Amino acid sequence: MKRLRLLIAWTVWFVLCAAAVLAQSVPVTSVEAIGLTVSDMDRSVGFYVGVLHFRKLSDVELSGSQIEHLKGLFGIRVRIVELQLGDERLELSEYLAPAGRPLPGDSHSNDLWFQHVAIVVSDMDLAYAWLRQNRVRHVSSGPQTLPSWNRQASGIQAFYFHDPDDHVLEAIHFPAGKGDPRWQRKDGDLFLGIDHTAIAVSNTDASLRFYRDVLGMKIAGTSENYGDEQEHLNNVFGAHLKITSLRAPSGAGIELLEYLTPRSGRPIPEDLKANDIAHWETVIESPDMDAAWTYFSRTHTRLISSGVEGVQLSSGSRKGFLLEDPDGHVLTAMNEVRPGAESAPGR
Repeated sequence: MKRLRLLIAWTVWFVLCAAAVLAQSVPVTSVEAIGLTVSDMDRSVGFYVGVLHFRKLSDVELSGSQIEHLKGLFGIRVRIVELQLGDERLELSEYLAPAGRPLPGDSHSNDLWFQHVAIVVSDMDLAYAWLRQNRVRHVSSGPQTLPSWNRQASGIQAFYFHDPDDHVLEAIHFPAGKGDPRWQRKDGDLFLGIDHTAIAVSNTDASLRFYRDVLGMKIAGTSENYGDEQEHLNNVFGAHLKITSLRAPSGAGIELLEYLTPRSGRPIPEDLKANDIAHWETVIESPDMDAAWTYFSRTHTRLISSGVEGVQLSSGSRKGFLLEDPDGHVLTAMNEVRPGAESAPGR
């Protein structure tokens, strides 16, 4: 009898502890940056600065055990360049060793490795003419204006195009009354900032359990987009998307794109590595990295890093780790290391 009571007590304790872990969340205070892997840094910087008017913030090379454990990849030397447009940042990473694989040549917007950044333009006609002048390669057949029946997106203009490594970028223009009010400013700039990064997902509800319920992001809008304009924007015949926009307290948004049709998109390869060109990282800020690591470790989230790692960039020190969402999209959970604080915690 005593042994039975002890077993029951241990069972109750275990269930309560498990429930406490699952009830926790990892609050995201900001989407700090969007990272992407490139094959030729100088070429990519020339494109983003010269064509899209980003400003270069920093340029650093990293190697050694900390960056290896952070990225989950041995023997690496990586050059990282931080770029800024408006208030938002991109982080470009070129792996000098070892080089990764190029983006699959038959990639489509409904493949689950699809991710893009939406760059806000003040005038779509001028932006498209400028992009054509600079010989960007189209994804969309041309700029599309979303129809009036689509209440959430009516009047928004968008155009998908490629960067030098075939990453997809979106130029987007918000009419009056749509989007963040700051996108309505008329200060002479053609490229204003990054509104969001969009990811293809297999199941919106599963993604919401991660981004909303665990990370604490708020739903900012939902819509279903389909029809001729959407098909030609995504260059996917029969495209019918369920779109959910999420926001943290600051930074760019994250947009979930679930293709209701066609459902032929391929999953993210299980062996995708940080040095592969298809690799993106959405950099999120959370206040307590050790607590976040413990939470994700106990909830069986796929972790790429060996532990919470410290790295030194030109813009400052940070500590964090890489993890995957339910579809395998990579996020970097991080926070800034204040002067005098520990910059490289042990694993």
